[in-house]
Amino acid sequence: MGIILWLVIGGVIGWLASIIMRTDAQQGIFLNIVVGIVGAFIGGLVISGGSINSAPLTITSFLVSLLGAVILLAIVNLVRRGSVR
Repeated sequence: MGIILWLVIGGVIGWLASIIMRTDAQQGIFLNIVVGIVGAFIGGLVISGGSINSAPLTITSFLVSLLGAVILLAIVNLVRRGSVR
């Protein structure tokens, strides 16, 4: 059940981050899930300083994951186009 929850929450977070960064038309559902999960990992490393697996699903962890996904998309946009957008 945990992996299904990761995929669903990762998809929602990746989708919201792609809307914020205006890359939604370029990504499909698979990339939204990947961006959401990797963004949650990045946000957990940056904000909480380590493990994100022990954190329960709260508004704070959701926002940290969203922030990490936005940071990931900004880095990807910077590498691709030379501007954050």
